[in-house]
Amino acid sequence: MSTQAIPEVAIIGAGPAGLTAARILQMHGIAVRVFEADVSTDARDQGGTLDLHADSGQVALDRAGLLGVFRLQARHEDQELKVLDYKTANLLIDDRPDKQTGGRPEIDRKALRDLLLSSLETGTVTWATKLKDVISDSGGRHLLRFADQTIGPFDLVIGADGAWSKVRLALSSVKPAYTGITFIEFWIDDADQRHPDLARLVGHGTIMAIHESKGIVAQRNAHGHLRVYAVLHAAEDWLAASQIDASEPHLLKRSLKTLLPELAPSLAALIDESRDVAFVRPIVALPTDFRWTHKPGLTLIGDAAHVMPPVGLGVNLAMFDAAELATKLKFGEEWDQDLQAFETAMQDRANAHAREAQEGFLEMYGRDAPRAILEHLQQRRNDQ
Repeated sequence: MSTQAIPEVAIIGAGPAGLTAARILQMHGIAVRVFEADVSTDARDQGGTLDLHADSGQVALDRAGLLGVFRLQARHEDQELKVLDYKTANLLIDDRPDKQTGGRPEIDRKALRDLLLSSLETGTVTWATKLKDVISDSGGRHLLRFADQTIGPFDLVIGADGAWSKVRLALSSVKPAYTGITFIEFWIDDADQRHPDLARLVGHGTIMAIHESKGIVAQRNAHGHLRVYAVLHAAEDWLAASQIDASEPHLLKRSLKTLLPELAPSLAALIDESRDVAFVRPIVALPTDFRWTHKPGLTLIGDAAHVMPPVGLGVNLAMFDAAELATKLKFGEEWDQDLQAFETAMQDRANAHAREAQEGFLEMYGRDAPRAILEHLQQRRNDQ
């Protein structure tokens, strides 16, 4: 492996992890190139809202010099979580932190990506470059093979390319496994004006109405936009087996009438009144003890390293990974030892959080839901 003073660094993936790493590396005078499969920043929807935690996501933004800007853009008022009864929509518990002191303000994924992109040097991100694989040479440097070109070699390749990471394939044959839960995502635009009853139902944050591993989750995004998720406990191939065309949202909506029996009418309206747009999202996770054997000059961060069920940890851990990596690599003659130390610490941290995420996911979407999540929220309230 090259021990040159100024290494060639590539990051695969322009999500929160990859962009955070790029920003901090540039702050430290390290040139970096980011390669992203999307053809542009607006090429596809970036997903819903995020709550950034004071001990992880916000730490990363602080190290990136962006915490103040984030606080100006964040929605401090949208931290509420309401658990509703699946059949009646009656309120079971309202977990509402003080909007001035709650430590997990919300920001839409696109807004976070735009914030990070705007902080980078011009030309840092190369769009429309979908990685096929990584080719390592005998000297410990790495070539990146894309569909129409091969770029490199690089001294360090950081895989921030998500759950189905191509960089991870150069380090491990382990792949994420289906959790048994599928989300079907729908959108409602301008809810405050067009659907005020639904806007009031969702309130300022997130609602959950789960019964026996099925139900509804809805969350408020910026500008009155609501994201609605039908939650199903289903076989991985249920969509193909049911012969439902995922590109026909009205067919999905019709099928959910049967798949979500006895759902309260006001909750069903969140699906019925949504736009004719739908995304089927099987929830996957890596094993809670996932690790890989170190390979000089190759590493993973974020979902590429530890994709886990969505319980509010993923992006926070991803950004913290990025900040830890970018601040602790000194790029002296023994910098690969720094990389190994980072990986060991990250894997220890990720394994612990993966177990926590698995337990939290079962609380939210297990067969006895919502009992476990109600007990958890009540205990947290009692401890305050």
